[in-house]
Amino acid sequence: MTASNTLAPGLNTGTPAGQAAAQAGARPRRPLLPWAAGPAWFLAALVTWRWPDADDFPDTNLLAALFAAIGLGLLATAALRRLSARAPWAIALGLGFTVWEVAQAKLLWLPRPFFGTPQDLLDVFLTDWKRLGDSLLHSLGLLAVGYGIGAVLGVAIGVGLGRSPRFRYWVRPLIRLVGPLPPVALLPLAFVLIPSGRLASEALLALAAGFPTTILTWSGVAAVDPAYYDVARTMGARNRFLVLRVALPAAMPQIFVGLFMGLGVSFATLVVAEMLGVKSGLGFYMQWAQGWAAYPNMYAALLVMSLMCTGLVSLLFKVRDRVLSWQKDGLKW
Repeated sequence: MTASNTLAPGLNTGTPAGQAAAQAGARPRRPLLPWAAGPAWFLAALVTWRWPDADDFPDTNLLAALFAAIGLGLLATAALRRLSARAPWAIALGLGFTVWEVAQAKLLWLPRPFFGTPQDLLDVFLTDWKRLGDSLLHSLGLLAVGYGIGAVLGVAIGVGLGRSPRFRYWVRPLIRLVGPLPPVALLPLAFVLIPSGRLASEALLALAAGFPTTILTWSGVAAVDPAYYDVARTMGARNRFLVLRVALPAAMPQIFVGLFMGLGVSFATLVVAEMLGVKSGLGFYMQWAQGWAAYPNMYAALLVMSLMCTGLVSLLFKVRDRVLSWQKDGLKW
């Protein structure tokens, strides 16, 4: 039976009205790719459970059950039609864990202990989650203080450089002298001048976040159209209003670019500072794991660090979208 037979009598599919009715009566095709994500993880579960391990690895059955649970969750998500955009990644991850399991847990293709198995990684999270969680909290606390101070000072100094010629005369040479230096290169000097290792690390993080924020804020404020200030002055605006209600909103896109750059530099500085000067945090945990040849613990710390950095960047994107909602259609990054 053709589509024209299902339409109302006298309606021709060759006309625009007939074509619209035919499209309305046709059932939309459901993509099949989301339904392949669950079987990919079921394959990982089956290989983990039924293929004998090459060595006595912990938690093999638990890992297989975890893979199967993820597969069931993906099937349920596909049934709710909420997996279309993420389906390729879900399939790739399931197949990737299958390859990793076969190559290392079943065949031992890579030398141990430098390369672990999925079972080793799961065992670290099950047995050492308290130390990992404590390290994560210490890293977040150190990063929040250092990055927060650097961001606030960077915006304030950038506004001063963009608005005040006298301030720019005295501060710009210092920015050019100290700002381009890698914060990691100042570690020995910071630990000598500042007696507390934590305070020294926070100062270096503030420097890492402050320099790009200062430069981009300065650039954004200096690029504001002078006509905006003239219009505000004719309406009786004072200097404080010009800064808070004219300069800062107009420079906000540039400020967020500086905040993103500062956050990236702060991540790198955080790890080095924790390895050399702070006896806590994910960087210290990684150094401890490497010293004891506990490479699965080191990989677990890397995974937690990656999730932490990704989460903070995503949070900053949310803040940017909220603050810059007035130009949402123009955001391209």
